[in-house]
Amino acid sequence: MSKSLTTAAAPSLAQQEYLASQLRQKNMIRTWRIMLLVLILSLWELSARLGFIDRFIFSSPTLIVKCLISMIQDKSIFVHTGVTLAETLVSFAVCTAAGLACALFLWASPTAAGILEPFLVLLNSLPKSALAPLLIVWLGNNMTTIVTAAVSVAVFGSILTLYSSFCQTDDDKIRLIRSLGGTRSDVLFKVLLPGSLPLLINNMKVNIGLCLVGVIIGEFLSARAGLGYLITYSAQTFTMTVLMTSIMVLCLLSWLLYQAIACAEKKISR
Repeated sequence: MSKSLTTAAAPSLAQQEYLASQLRQKNMIRTWRIMLLVLILSLWELSARLGFIDRFIFSSPTLIVKCLISMIQDKSIFVHTGVTLAETLVSFAVCTAAGLACALFLWASPTAAGILEPFLVLLNSLPKSALAPLLIVWLGNNMTTIVTAAVSVAVFGSILTLYSSFCQTDDDKIRLIRSLGGTRSDVLFKVLLPGSLPLLINNMKVNIGLCLVGVIIGEFLSARAGLGYLITYSAQTFTMTVLMTSIMVLCLLSWLLYQAIACAEKKISR
């Protein structure tokens, strides 16, 4: 009996071949990504050494590595990266909470949704860089201005996306909950939020990048520290290697934040 159960639980030959092919494809994609990155960096370095591009303007991978080591030794890169990371996480938390709360409010009140939806569309389409100087005048030159600018970049699109998802919830499931005596809170916690969880996580993936963009926009105009401030300062002083190093660190930070959300998604899915 136990032998037959073990045999039934074991994957078939076709399943094994399929899993092996999927693993080979993932390994091939990972290998090609690394090879492409190495090729780009090699061409960049070779072009700078041979004089095809100006090292003063375009820098080079070796100069960036040396600059990064120097900034690690004097710990300046940790200060600027830490400031940008803190501002991004704060704005991301505010954006996620405000977006979800406002979307739920619009779902619960169709009248309010009909009134406010055109204004949300207008604010979402407005270039947020145009608001940054205004926020400086209103709020001053501080971290609050940067966080507000970052939230404004992502929150309106987040509200509209989540509200659209809530409106597409299966009506039959809602009727079933209602017929069994369920309340609006039962519909919310047993149908609406569980059904919208995948979209909510995907929305968070988008928002973490948008919040980082908003933070950099705010730091361009109103900051004394952070990667955005470092980029602006190095551009003004024509220290292009510092500028390129800051951009590379910013790319790495963006990738790490996205991967953190992706890892959380995998744990929730399991």
